[in-house]
Amino acid sequence: MYKIIGEIVFVLILASIILTALALFVSRMSVNRNVWLAGSFAEILDFFYLPIKYLFYKFSDPKILDKWMVSLKNTASKNDFKHTKKRIILAPHCMRSMDCPAHSTKEGIQCMSCGKCVYEQLGKDAQKYGYKLYIITGSSFVKHILRDETIDGALLIACDYELIKVMQALKGTKVVTYGISMLNDGCYNTEVDYEKVTRAFEEFGYTGPVQPVT
Repeated sequence: MYKIIGEIVFVLILASIILTALALFVSRMSVNRNVWLAGSFAEILDFFYLPIKYLFYKFSDPKILDKWMVSLKNTASKNDFKHTKKRIILAPHCMRSMDCPAHSTKEGIQCMSCGKCVYEQLGKDAQKYGYKLYIITGSSFVKHILRDETIDGALLIACDYELIKVMQALKGTKVVTYGISMLNDGCYNTEVDYEKVTRAFEEFGYTGPVQPVT
């Protein structure tokens, strides 16, 4: 009896290792090309995220893992995101100017369109393509926003680590996410490749006028 249980456990562990290794390989490939079964492999990496990240801390760079996972999750969700109708943008406050005159509210930083940072342009483009822009000071704002807003799509701008946190937090909800990684990490003076933002707007298209909070 114990021998059979031991054999079953061994097989499960071996299968988990093989599947995880394959999922990592596919996630690495997804950075440069389309891959099959992206959603299934993303689920595997989510399930084993903490032990895999520990190994990356020990033997590599955990930022690499987050980059691969964001790419894989984007591949898995791209088609679903195209069909979303009411979208928001969640962007970090660390991209705003150091002397930003805007104030924080329960909905995040309220841009005053002073022209000192990227948010004036992002705000205009968001409205043009039918998104409501939220400039948030932390991932804890996300749940608060979702309590007040009925949406089905969230375009995320953040470092890869924060993208993964929000994507995992929204998994299991009706909100489809798509992430755009910033060029650098940090608490201030961070930047995003705005061409990537523009390409995302154009690829996913216009969804209609920005809807009021419900």
